Amino acid sequence: MTDDKQKSSIPNNQQRVVFCDFDGTITVEETFVAMLKHFAPELSSQLMPEIYARRLSLRSGVRQLLESIPSERYGEIVEFSRAKLMRPGLVELLNFLDEKKVDFAIVSGGLRIMVETVMGDLVKRASVIYAVDVDASGPRLQVNSEFEGDEELVSKVRVMGQHPAQEQVAIGDSLTDFNMALQASSVFARDRLAEYLDEQQKPYTKWDNFFDILENLSQKWN
Repeated sequence: MTDDKQKSSIPNNQQRVVFCDFDGTITVEETFVAMLKHFAPELSSQLMPEIYARRLSLRSGVRQLLESIPSERYGEIVEFSRAKLMRPGLVELLNFLDEKKVDFAIVSGGLRIMVETVMGDLVKRASVIYAVDVDASGPRLQVNSEFEGDEELVSKVRVMGQHPAQEQVAIGDSLTDFNMALQASSVFARDRLAEYLDEQQKPYTKWDNFFDILENLSQKWN
């Protein structure tokens, strides 16, 4: 009886969910990486090559970088995020997903405040945002992440587990999206992510802006 009740309380899987990276994906440039290089330049020059070469985990490297930044500079980080450009076609893609009743989850390995600052009112169009939070009450920033994983500050695969669906679509551009892309039913990849997936022989669709993704999905889902 108990097992039956537990099973009945689990919601049915959605048909489709889209998981989208933020930094370098929604934004034209790597906003979070640029911020780290700006506010922690020496440490970034040491750790970034190690992270991209996959000799240092994202979890360890990004935490070290963020927690090296004095809390008094938090306001500067917010200002640094303002007026960053977003890739064309996002609004049109969101409109299409709304019509199809498909959730759009932003999954960022960067800071939540940067996602919210860059996107402005558009952030309300996302179904949910997963990102890194920081505590600026001490002398240096302290990282808080609800979905921290073994290798990542935000385990995007763990996040995907919160949204079971028949089709899980991943959109990304870099190393932070690699595990998510391996797990997804279909992948839109560009830049470093495409290179990593080529190495793993994981199929993906190349894209440059969100109009490319909209065109592909509208053909598949109509």
